[in-house]
Amino acid sequence: MKAIIYRDNGAPDVLQFVDRDLPAPAPGEVRVRVAVSGVNPTDWQARSGAGHPKHFSEVTPHLDGAGTVDAVGEGVDENRLGQRVWLFMAAAGRPFGTAAEFAVVPAEQAVPLPDEAGFDVGAALGVPALTAHRALTVAEDGPRRLRPGALEGKVVLAAGGAGAVGHAAIQLARWAGATVISTVSSPEKARLASAAGAHHVINYREDDPAAEIRKIAPDGVDTVAEVALGTNLALDLAVLRSRGTISTYANDGGKPVELNVLQNMVLNTRLQFLVLYTAGPEARTAAAQDVAAAVRDGALPVGEQHGLPLIRFPLDRTADAHRAVEGHAVGKVLVDVTS
Repeated sequence: MKAIIYRDNGAPDVLQFVDRDLPAPAPGEVRVRVAVSGVNPTDWQARSGAGHPKHFSEVTPHLDGAGTVDAVGEGVDENRLGQRVWLFMAAAGRPFGTAAEFAVVPAEQAVPLPDEAGFDVGAALGVPALTAHRALTVAEDGPRRLRPGALEGKVVLAAGGAGAVGHAAIQLARWAGATVISTVSSPEKARLASAAGAHHVINYREDDPAAEIRKIAPDGVDTVAEVALGTNLALDLAVLRSRGTISTYANDGGKPVELNVLQNMVLNTRLQFLVLYTAGPEARTAAAQDVAAAVRDGALPVGEQHGLPLIRFPLDRTADAHRAVEGHAVGKVLVDVTS
């Protein structure tokens, strides 16, 4: 099979397009013929070695993807053969990700994909959708699971609604019944956040964004899904209700976080930091189940008309796909593996 590998951490140039033997699924695993591989910031960070120690002599990157089950290991229902699936965390703690014609993963990390959902949708789920689910289910008095009506009466602020996680947060929050506000930095990103389903979109570089959010939510925002905590913390606290939650999954821009302890004590702020690797298996399983339900309801479409432009590369140009993600390309970067 054709695959992308790297043996040393470094720039995208360390990625190589090679031939490798077809992997066999072990007990409890499935082998998937990958159609589309999704690229996330954590993929290039792992490749570069930024905060992700390399544990294997050779790595095939990428956590997410979508394709068709073509072999099952011992103990896995043979009825799964031929099943369309989306994959998550394929390369987490393992040397074989989805940047290859075939990927082997634990069976529970290959989630059935409805016929009406394309492989592009499947490859865009994984890290972004599961992270967004986690961000929306950690509030003290909020739901632990998402379904239609679970966030009824709640106000969610999705910071950076034109990004992949922000996009998923908008879609999942809206599916669950929340009023969704998104903050963006440009008119183009505002258009994308609106297309994703945000009820209200505010350019935080214009006028007084806190005042605009307070007009929409005079009692304050219940949950913030935050992508740039250092930059946005002051705004978040200005619009957060008492006992509200700031769920932060990134600190884009790298600005240091300065915390006013008394202000947060008075607000009873919940600051929830999150990453899928250490969220725990129960949280990941619940997220995968709820995201799968949202996909069945047609709640997580992708493409520019749905607020998430698709940027595509063939497998042998995976290095360029990594460069696009590192360069903060607006949209979802996908690698077409097999037709």
